[in-house]
Amino acid sequence: MKFYDYSATLMDGTDINMEQYKGNVVLVVNTATKCGLAPQFDELEALHQKYGEKGLAILGFPCNQFANQESGSNDQIQNVCRLDFGVTFTLFEKVDVNGDEAHPLYKFLRKETKGMFSDKIKWNFTKFLVDKEGNIVKRYAPTVKPMSIEQELIRLMAK
Repeated sequence: MKFYDYSATLMDGTDINMEQYKGNVVLVVNTATKCGLAPQFDELEALHQKYGEKGLAILGFPCNQFANQESGSNDQIQNVCRLDFGVTFTLFEKVDVNGDEAHPLYKFLRKETKGMFSDKIKWNFTKFLVDKEGNIVKRYAPTVKPMSIEQELIRLMAK
């Protein structure tokens, strides 16, 4: 299976096939509005504003698996993201990223970027970088700030 073989459901209930992002560089992020790392929404949005029309797609997947930091409904999450963080990049319905109930896309992303001991996602704001052909380029730790990977995004968009 490849990245483009998966689909996910947007906040409004629309199913989106990842193939829609073919030809774009994609950054997939598991998010949580009550997380100490939530200020990363600002940097993710800045990247979206700067490169969204130049071939970058940022896909946010809210997740409540880490310290109950995303306990709200999809509507509540979307409102907080839009109103408190100014998010306009694509947000999908809340998903699990670890365990038996993990979203199939996240099972795939984890398998493709397996670490030395485990493929588990350790916290909110883990980022997966996907190139224009759907190859998983890299997995970034939650503490890696989105703006710190800007040059890598530019390089991949230029290819």
